[in-house]
Amino acid sequence: MAIPLLNYTPVSQNVRVNGYEVPTEEQPKIYDAENLPAGGTWDELIWAAYRQIFSEHQILKSNRQKFLESQLKDGRLTVREFIRGLVLSDPFRRYNFETNSNYRFVEICVQRVLGRDVYSEREKIAWSIVIVNEGIQGFIDMLLNSDEYLENYGDTIVPYQRRRNLPQRATGETPFNLKTPRYGEYHRSILGFPQAVWQNQIRRYTPQEKQPKAGSPELYMNMARSVNAQPSNTGRVQTQTMNYMNMVPRRG
Repeated sequence: MAIPLLNYTPVSQNVRVNGYEVPTEEQPKIYDAENLPAGGTWDELIWAAYRQIFSEHQILKSNRQKFLESQLKDGRLTVREFIRGLVLSDPFRRYNFETNSNYRFVEICVQRVLGRDVYSEREKIAWSIVIVNEGIQGFIDMLLNSDEYLENYGDTIVPYQRRRNLPQRATGETPFNLKTPRYGEYHRSILGFPQAVWQNQIRRYTPQEKQPKAGSPELYMNMARSVNAQPSNTGRVQTQTMNYMNMVPRRG
């Protein structure tokens, strides 16, 4: 008997909040088979699907699924079925499933298929259980048949990274196909990938409200530290031999 999907509570993220956005260069370009962009072709839609599903280094001529492409152009496949074929293809499985754990494979598939980051570790665990019980095909079918996918993309729209343009960031979030490397941290350590080594001193960030104002002694600390004060070499004075009466000033 298959174990039901583990319940997980979505956290508050931008992909779950409806809001007004002013179109910018960071807005994703939507490719819809029923309403292609002006001057767009099937080749552009297919290329957009490859960019969404595969990472930049995985888009090779040898990885193209020409049979699926021809079926899509002939109308024998919907865009959703084409996406399913790409995710279940041998190159995607070889590059992403065989080189990663189930948890990381879940993260990659949620990013590429649903167009968002995973909500929490509990969601990773829930989908990982599905992979163990239903296999990769059952997992992908549940993603593509989910209400979230159908409401956002349906059968005709190529998945895209939703709500990428963030108000607090000038350039938005990094695209999923660029920020998720092929190998996870565990496999990178096993394969002996070079580790990042800091060659320069890390500059500390000080919030604006905590920065010293004009006239603050903190602004002169470096100058004070540069002063090389030397102790005086005057000899010690013997108080026993001092004549205090002669040292008192007297009126002439």
